[in-house]
Amino acid sequence: MAHSVDSSPLGQKTAYISEYDASLLFPIPRSESRKALGITTKLPFYGRDIWTGYELSWLNAHGKPEVAVAEFSIPCDSPFIIESKSFKLYLNSLNQTKFLTWNQLEKLLVKDLSAAAGAEVLVSLYRLQDNDVLQIDSLSSAFCLDELDVMVDQYHPNANLLTADKDNPVSEYLYTNLLKSNCPVTGQPDWASLFIEYLGPKINHEALLRYVISFREHQDFHEHCVERIFSDIQRRCEPEYLSVYARYTRRGGLDINPFRSSNEVALPRAGRLLRQ
Repeated sequence: MAHSVDSSPLGQKTAYISEYDASLLFPIPRSESRKALGITTKLPFYGRDIWTGYELSWLNAHGKPEVAVAEFSIPCDSPFIIESKSFKLYLNSLNQTKFLTWNQLEKLLVKDLSAAAGAEVLVSLYRLQDNDVLQIDSLSSAFCLDELDVMVDQYHPNANLLTADKDNPVSEYLYTNLLKSNCPVTGQPDWASLFIEYLGPKINHEALLRYVISFREHQDFHEHCVERIFSDIQRRCEPEYLSVYARYTRRGGLDINPFRSSNEVALPRAGRLLRQ
């Protein structure tokens, strides 16, 4: 069952339950935020929301604790996002719950999260020794915008800042660590690195950086911020191909990393970052 943001557990005093309770999950419809972007029917993008859970723990058959890092992959065409605090509360409810095997836990996570999102959620559990999965990405393949000397005076999203040179087609892979938005309920800051890969008219780098910084006082969920950025670049700059990927810093043991692309492509090259 879907809920409104106003009735979410965010910003409210909450009891932390340590035994399994799937009812803690709090789905929120994607449709309302998409209407504000003019998206009412077919989605103009493909993609997934990749969550990383760093504090997953449960008990084995002998009552001994197990720990893992989990990756949850939610398709962007699911009707619902899962509110992050409710996700954390749900994962906490596994702390004193016994599972015979890792596979049993993984199947339960898939079932519960898929029911909440309204679409199949992929789940992978990693042991802490899996360093090849959990290592920090060096970002050497992308161009960083952060050293550009720009004047900034707008801190709410303004698509009109974006410009592109239609006479100069290029292929670029860019990133910035300066994306900040705010939780729509608590107002707490959300920090992210943003990756943009595109083919088409050359986007003015200074204008793009000013646009990204303009989210600094904006209140919205991570997923919706990325969809707004994708939609604004698509409409203003008209690239032939575009992907937008944000890796947000964790809160409550979870990070959220939404990816949107004009094509059905593999997930982007950037992996876990230093701030994650």
